[in-house]
Amino acid sequence: MKRIFCRPKGFTLTEILVAAAILAVLAAAALPLSKIAIQRENEIELRRSLRLIREAIDTYKKLADEKKIEFEADTDGYPPDLEILVNGVKLKSEGKDKKGEEKLMKFLRRIPRDPMTKSTDWGLLSSQDAPDAANWGEQNVFDVYTKSRRTAIDGTKYRDW
Repeated sequence: MKRIFCRPKGFTLTEILVAAAILAVLAAAALPLSKIAIQRENEIELRRSLRLIREAIDTYKKLADEKKIEFEADTDGYPPDLEILVNGVKLKSEGKDKKGEEKLMKFLRRIPRDPMTKSTDWGLLSSQDAPDAANWGEQNVFDVYTKSRRTAIDGTKYRDW
């Protein structure tokens, strides 16, 4: 009569350690890729936010140049701050609706969030400021930039975008 030895079901400690080591190596390889993917998404969002603010500033400036809105002479037709782009400005008399009320022109629904600093606190430049100025002159908002000091995937500084 033969004796049949049954091997107990389950995994040995060696098999579990080998599987865990393989899993750790794969996870370590995927981590840098996920960080770059997140950074790339943040860069796309930064470009989108900067473009949105730039278009709002340009629209405000165009209406000021066409004398459709009132503005202070020392602002050169640029908005005095970003909040006015959200709150809006009244168009001059030719911009009335059917009831004879002045139309309110809004340029942004809200100030976009800077994905690099996780805030709505943007760096601002006035048209009277030097291009590399560190502080805003507060005359108007000619341009915006992120306050992040980090470097982009392509090697440029986010502040220079």
